Amino acid sequence: MIAYALPAAILLLNTQAVEEPAPPPQLQELTVTAAEPRYVAPTRRDRIGRIWAPVLINGQGPFRLVLDTGATNSAVTAKVAETLGMTLDYPGTVTLQGATGSVKVPTIPVDSLEVGELLMEPKRLPIVPDALGGAEGILGTEGLGDKRITIEFRHDRITIMRSRNEKAGPNFVTIPVKFMRGRLLVVDAWLGGVRVKAIIDTGGQSTLGNLALRDALAGRRSALLAVPDEVIGATLDIQTGERISTPALAMGDIVVRNPAMTFADFSIFKHWKMTDEPAMLVGMDVLGLIETLIIDYRRRELQVRLRRLQGT
Repeated sequence: MIAYALPAAILLLNTQAVEEPAPPPQLQELTVTAAEPRYVAPTRRDRIGRIWAPVLINGQGPFRLVLDTGATNSAVTAKVAETLGMTLDYPGTVTLQGATGSVKVPTIPVDSLEVGELLMEPKRLPIVPDALGGAEGILGTEGLGDKRITIEFRHDRITIMRSRNEKAGPNFVTIPVKFMRGRLLVVDAWLGGVRVKAIIDTGGQSTLGNLALRDALAGRRSALLAVPDEVIGATLDIQTGERISTPALAMGDIVVRNPAMTFADFSIFKHWKMTDEPAMLVGMDVLGLIETLIIDYRRRELQVRLRRLQGT
């Protein structure tokens, strides 16, 4: 999985296609020198990229929460609640919606949640069954409406600050986004000649497609090689689907060649009422190929710098 930076307007990312047979206080700058990344890691052949934000809760921590642009609300694990000295017997539950299902979970009251220039005051946080990848919760999009998030995979660093309406810097490509259902980031993309709504999902390990997209692609290709796949969401529900090698994905001036995604009647598409038209969740198997990813909510755009090959 290598990202190529080309001098032309179109930039290319390569992802691994499906083969036959299928293989079985201020935290704005936080530099980590350990060999194992602590906050952001790029996509590699043997590891899905991840984005972990260092978050203070009630002044304690920092706790590592997955930055999830596909989640409306933040949530923490039961272990974090225990560290904060709280029990899970508070009255009332909320419904936690994940990619593969939903579940009713307890909540805990917190006085503050802080990372960089993001400060959220008293609220209740759901208890997520599993945030995946060893994280301690999920950092959702609430409070990010005027923020600029810079994710630097090479330097293992994430910063969250107020957007100052900064344009993209040199060697960056800009991808405009639209907001849907609040703060969901949606890119008008093309996949093999099929127009598709591509939702940027930093909380998802894999790229997922709905059945409407699969059917539209099937109408344009003579055969789609599919292998069985299982997707486990944050609610621990499991949905089976088909992992299929797809045509190139174009998002603005970035083209992803030989992508692969899992297609199924995923619960999240039903929840968002996105079953009738082609739609997909762009997960970290694609986003983790980027060197630097900037999400500017105020400007409504992604600013992307790709990794270069050694010697280029």
